[in-house]
Amino acid sequence: MFDDAYFMKKALVEANVAFDMDEIPIGAVVVCQNQIIARAHNLTEQLTDVTAHAEMQAITAAANYLGGKYLTDCTLYVTVEPCVMCAGALGWSQIGRVVFGARDEKRGFQKFAPEALHVKTELVSGILADECGALMQDFFARKRR
Repeated sequence: MFDDAYFMKKALVEANVAFDMDEIPIGAVVVCQNQIIARAHNLTEQLTDVTAHAEMQAITAAANYLGGKYLTDCTLYVTVEPCVMCAGALGWSQIGRVVFGARDEKRGFQKFAPEALHVKTELVSGILADECGALMQDFFARKRR
């Protein structure tokens, strides 16, 4: 069954790729008509680019796939709540839905810019939140050793 949990598991696969690359383990997929059209994970270390967040990579890949800048009929699944930068880009893309796993209490957009998404964008949170949060906790625990 293609539901939010199914696609979040696909985003978690991408987050694990980032984890293995020693990137902050955030993964994302963009879905259009029950088909994944973009997969991405954080690449900030690999590209030495602070803007190379999973969401930004996924937005670009999805827009390229569709041949246009608007993602109105798409859903972004991302393992952690987007930051303000990513939420702003998602707003500009006019994405139809954003589904995230774990909240980001320190840097999540809902704390700093809760109106950043497009007014018509549906927001869903907490999908596989425990799994998404555990991956982040494991990553940062490993960094502190």
